[in-house]
Amino acid sequence: MLMDILFVVPYVPNLVRTRPYNLIRALTDRGNRVTVLTVWTSDEDRQDLAALREIVHEVTAVSLPAWKSVVNCLPALLSGAPLQTSFSWDAKLVSRFTAHSPFDVIHVEHLRGARYALYLKKHTNVPVVWDSVDCITHLFRQAATQSKSLVGRWRSRFELGRTERYEGMLLDKFDHILVTSRLDKDALQSLRPEVPAPISVIPNGVNLDYFKLDTAVSRHPHTLIVTGKMSYHANMSMVLHLAQNIMPLVWQQRPEVQLLVVGKDPGRDIQALAENPNVIVTGTVDALPPYLQQATAAVAPITYGAGIQNKILEAMSCGTPVVTTPHAVSALAIEPGRDLLVADSPTAYAQAILAILADPQLQDRLGRNGRIYVEQHHHWPNVAARLETVYAEAIAATARKNLHPASSQQ
Repeated sequence: MLMDILFVVPYVPNLVRTRPYNLIRALTDRGNRVTVLTVWTSDEDRQDLAALREIVHEVTAVSLPAWKSVVNCLPALLSGAPLQTSFSWDAKLVSRFTAHSPFDVIHVEHLRGARYALYLKKHTNVPVVWDSVDCITHLFRQAATQSKSLVGRWRSRFELGRTERYEGMLLDKFDHILVTSRLDKDALQSLRPEVPAPISVIPNGVNLDYFKLDTAVSRHPHTLIVTGKMSYHANMSMVLHLAQNIMPLVWQQRPEVQLLVVGKDPGRDIQALAENPNVIVTGTVDALPPYLQQATAAVAPITYGAGIQNKILEAMSCGTPVVTTPHAVSALAIEPGRDLLVADSPTAYAQAILAILADPQLQDRLGRNGRIYVEQHHHWPNVAARLETVYAEAIAATARKNLHPASSQQ
């Protein structure tokens, strides 16, 4: 069943914002007609919009300058709603849609997009699927105590109660809700256990042709890599924990080991790590795969977070051995020791890194098994096929309600 899909994203989909971009691309490749609504804030966004227009039926985007986001958030301060539910709001983007909108299903991403989802659910007869992605309440509960950033802890504490109430309110507002992991489904459902919310797990995938194992590239013998958007509070805490608590234990035995910190927007605390000659902070790079393909191992000592960690899947897809924490693999159908290594304490984590550095056979085995795991469980076309099933169920349920409106209200 090919569908006409309206896909609403509160930021421009691109290779970094991997979930909406790759879902849109995979849905289009499977023959569906996808119309994208989004907001843009920079020249970089405008370039990404040009690339997006080449793969979808239509893109409508409105400019959202920073001052407007600030103005948007002011009423939320008084209403008690999370600030991010108003941050990306622009009524012009959706005000033209009515009950006669010509779509089979509407997909809206993230808590930032929830206000658009509520508007479209109220003003159209089209089933609305809201992709929560992660349970943000679950994320803020962790960040409020574990973030290494004082601002991050304060912001999370400020938003926590607002987010908890708002996410709970949303559970019975849409035809279907999506999350990336079972943990996020359970956390979201726990906000209102009495509500039988239709929640499905649709995991993140990996572009296997982009993040690939390149046998022509020689791996550096003693290079570790950590990746992610470095302005994101969970990534900042992870990198600082790695540099302050784990790497000194590695350098005691292997002083030649280099650490690459690869990701956009590193703040002052992250940039300061480069004062150590064994640490390289790259900032934004043109392409991430070459860095992953050349590293001996990828490290992700995640201390808190939500959903599926793309950084882990991308490294595994490149055949790069991964060392991470139990928290990071709880959302994956992974087998520690076979597909990657898992360690909790700084000492155990350093020992796992040293084991990989010292054993080329272990490197090969972990890299090969990691790639196989991603191929089997996180191939975007397969993820999109599962999403189409959710769409079809939402469309069928809406059709039944429209045929028997009285019985659907009993």
